Amino acid sequence: MKLKGLRWWIIGLIFLATVINYIDRSALAIMWGNENVEGSISQSLGLTKNDYSLILNIFMVAYALGQLFSGKLFDKVGTRLGYVISIGVWGISSFMHSTVRGLFSIAFFRSTLGLSEAGNWPGGVKSNAEWFPIKERAIAQGLFNAGASIGSVIAPPFIASLFVAFGWRITFMVIGSFGIIWIIPWLLINKAGPKKHPWITQEEQKYIIEGQSLADQNATEDTKGKTLSEILSYKESWAVVIGRFFLEPIWWLFVGWMPIYLFDVYGFNVKEVGMFLWVPYVGAAVGSILGGFVSGKIIAKTNSIDKGRKTTIFIGGVIMLLGLIATVLMGDTAEKFVAIVFFVLFGFQFAISNVQTLPSDFFSGKSVGSLAGLGGMIGVFSVIIMNFLVPIVVEKFSYTPIFVAIAIFVPLGVGAIYFFARNIESVEK
Repeated sequence: MKLKGLRWWIIGLIFLATVINYIDRSALAIMWGNENVEGSISQSLGLTKNDYSLILNIFMVAYALGQLFSGKLFDKVGTRLGYVISIGVWGISSFMHSTVRGLFSIAFFRSTLGLSEAGNWPGGVKSNAEWFPIKERAIAQGLFNAGASIGSVIAPPFIASLFVAFGWRITFMVIGSFGIIWIIPWLLINKAGPKKHPWITQEEQKYIIEGQSLADQNATEDTKGKTLSEILSYKESWAVVIGRFFLEPIWWLFVGWMPIYLFDVYGFNVKEVGMFLWVPYVGAAVGSILGGFVSGKIIAKTNSIDKGRKTTIFIGGVIMLLGLIATVLMGDTAEKFVAIVFFVLFGFQFAISNVQTLPSDFFSGKSVGSLAGLGGMIGVFSVIIMNFLVPIVVEKFSYTPIFVAIAIFVPLGVGAIYFFARNIESVEK
C-alpha cells in the first residue's frame, strides 16, 4: 500500500499530539481559580497564588530538564519510539492529577508532566528535519506549532465546560486519556523514516531527500551525533540558545499567567475565563501557519534560507513589540487586553516557527534534537526566572513592569539571531 502525502500525515499526528499537549498543560491554570471561585482547585485544596507560582516553576524546571533529556532521547531512539515514551508518560501524568490531595502530590505529577511534555518539541523539530525538504520545514514547524495554539483555543471552553459539569478531578481523567489513545495511530502510520517507510511513494521519497542538505542526505542511523560541546563550538548554535532565552518568556507569560491575570484584574470566574481565554490563541494559530508559509515563499523565491528565516523573524518581532507596548498603554478593559494579546501571540508564533527550525538548518541527523532540546531548556530557564518574579512584582507594583520587561526581550532575542547567525545555512560542509 502506498499513501500519497505521507509526510503530511506524520506532521498531522504531531499537530494532534501538540493539541493534546496544550489541553493537558492548560487545565491547571484554567481550573485553579482562587478562594472565591467555588469548586476550583485552589479552593478545594486550600492553595494560594504563591503555591501556584511554586507549582508552575516545578513544572518548568522539569520541562527544562526534559527538553535537554528528550532531545538526546529522540536522537538515540528515533522519533517513533521517542514519541511513544513521551506522550505515554505525559498522558498518565495528566490523568493522575485527578488523584492529588495537596501541594506535594500535585507538584509531583506536575513535574512528571513537565518532564515528558517537553519531548514534543525536540521530537517535532527532529521529525520535520527527517520528513520535509528545507523549503517546507518552516511551514511544517508552523503547523506543528499551530497545535499549541489550537490546543489553547480548545482548552478554555472545553475544560471550563467539563469543570462546570463534573468538577476538576473528572476533567483530568478525561483529558489524560487522550494521549494514550493517540499512540495507536502513531504506531500504525509512522512505521519508519522516509528512506525506508513501506507506504511512501517514490515521488515523495525523492522530493524529500533531494530537498534536504547534503549532510541530511548522507546521514544514516549509524551516523554519530555531535556532543553538546561540539555543537556549541559553532557560533550559529548560540543564535538558537540566546534567541530562545529572550523570546520564550513572551509565550509562557500568557500561557501560565493570563488566566490568573483575568481572575485578579477583571474578577473573572472559571466560566468567564473559558469564554475569553481562547481568543488570543486564534491569533497564535494563524501566525504559526502564516509564518511558515511566508518563510517558505521567500526561500523559494530567493533561494536563500537566510532571507526567509530572518525576514519572517523580524516581522514577527515588530508585531510582538508593538503589541506588548499596547498592553501597557491601552489594555484597560478585558476586551481590549484580549484583543492586544491576540496580536502579541500572532507575532510570537509568526517568528518562533522559524526560530525553532534553525537547528535543522544548521545541523543534520542526531545533532538536530540535541540543539533543539538545549535551546528549549535554556529558554525555559528564562521562563522560570520570570515565574519566580511575577508574584513578587505584582504584589509590590502591578503586572505592568512584567509587560515592559518582556517587551525589552523582543529586540534582544531577534538581535541575537541576527548577530550569531550571520548566514543561516548548514555548518556541516
